[in-house]
Amino acid sequence: MRMEIKEDVEGGKKRGVREALLGENNKQLVNETKHHDHPWMVYFTTFIAVCGSFEFGVCVGYSSPTQDAIRKDLNLSLAEYSLFGSILTFGAMIGAITSGPIADFVGRKGAMRVSSAFCIAGWLVIYFSKGPVPLDVGRLATGYGMGVFSFVVPVFIAEIAPKERRGVLTTLNQFMIVIGGSASFILGTILSWRDLSIIGLIPTAVLLFGLFFIPESPRWLARRGRTEDFVATLQILRGKDADISQEAAEIQDYITSLELLAKPKMLDLFQRRYLRSLTIGVGLMVCQQFGGINGIGFYASSVFDLAGFPSATGSILFAILQIVVTGVGAALVDKVGRKPLLVVSGSGLVTGSIFTAVAFYLKVHDVCVGAVPALALAGLLVYIGSFAIGMGAVPWVVMSEIFPVNIKGQAGSIATLVNWFGAWLCSYTFNFLMSWSSYGTFILYAAINVLAILFIVVVVPETKGKSLEQLQAAINA
Repeated sequence: MRMEIKEDVEGGKKRGVREALLGENNKQLVNETKHHDHPWMVYFTTFIAVCGSFEFGVCVGYSSPTQDAIRKDLNLSLAEYSLFGSILTFGAMIGAITSGPIADFVGRKGAMRVSSAFCIAGWLVIYFSKGPVPLDVGRLATGYGMGVFSFVVPVFIAEIAPKERRGVLTTLNQFMIVIGGSASFILGTILSWRDLSIIGLIPTAVLLFGLFFIPESPRWLARRGRTEDFVATLQILRGKDADISQEAAEIQDYITSLELLAKPKMLDLFQRRYLRSLTIGVGLMVCQQFGGINGIGFYASSVFDLAGFPSATGSILFAILQIVVTGVGAALVDKVGRKPLLVVSGSGLVTGSIFTAVAFYLKVHDVCVGAVPALALAGLLVYIGSFAIGMGAVPWVVMSEIFPVNIKGQAGSIATLVNWFGAWLCSYTFNFLMSWSSYGTFILYAAINVLAILFIVVVVPETKGKSLEQLQAAINA
């Protein structure tokens, strides 16, 4: 289907685009590149990209199993360790601010190279740390790399994926985050904190090597005016026998339409044209982060200890459940849709928070104390399972879909910045909230998740089964 943006494009501006795209020069280019393509290239490219997501998960999961060992070895106070845990998200905020411009200027692959370099430097600094300052510097560097990954990986996957598989492929971003976090949780029970930091180098090494063998985003190439490279890359991704004429023309038509508009400045994002997509993107990031996930994820071991449940066993169950349920969510996102998964996920987050709040209330008031460990375990597992099936992955999927390519860098940076600000605020305040009131903390999270459900029901559209160009034109009409 050809996109129509009648209010912005003068009649006749789009004529000839399809013919230009499929002219003899480009047909020849496609034929010349056929021997390089592979029908599974889109899956291989996604696999390489989500190594960045795995690195993201390793960074996030690192602080939970290493808390006691690092505090003991380096003699850190609770406040100092809370700073170490949360400064990761401060670095990610800086990464979020710069991720969009970097991805727009040097490409999606270039942004992933920059991110990998920061992660490698950060892990090496952590490994050699002898005190809190270098430890925090290393954590800040890995946070920066993680912040860039959090934006560029889902955007890159959404831009290379065919629309009928876009949901499941983009959800692999969250799936690999979960696997990376789970790997940190599990390996942290058997490795020293210094050895665990070396593990963080592995996914970045695979990513850097793999980037030499995968194509750039075709939509980014089209946006940069590299039409021949765009067509050739799209053919490689779809396979040598695929007819890409309609998809290529639709993408180029839409980008041609956008180029007729003035280049948006940051304040232009708040105009009516883009306000709905910005509200959806930012709102979903608020829903995802302010509901407590990073506080619980960063300090899961201490929560299990406080509830009287063995932290090692609890952390392993926590990790395994995340992997299984995230896989289920990935399988469902293109079948049942984004919005139903978000509503179900939010409802489960409320339920899990209430279960955990009840468990800690019973403990504080010394009532049915024997039931506290099991009830807390059930609450935390319901919470993390519910987050994994929807709220973990789907906001990133929707964020990668709703912004037009001309504002994707700026708008995506804002949404990612809000996400990491929420992650920092949640992770930094969690220990202090738990000191104030263990059950009050989870009641607060339950209330926030109720508000999140209302936002999803009222504001968030369903995006499955539509091309990026169709979807963005409808939202930003």
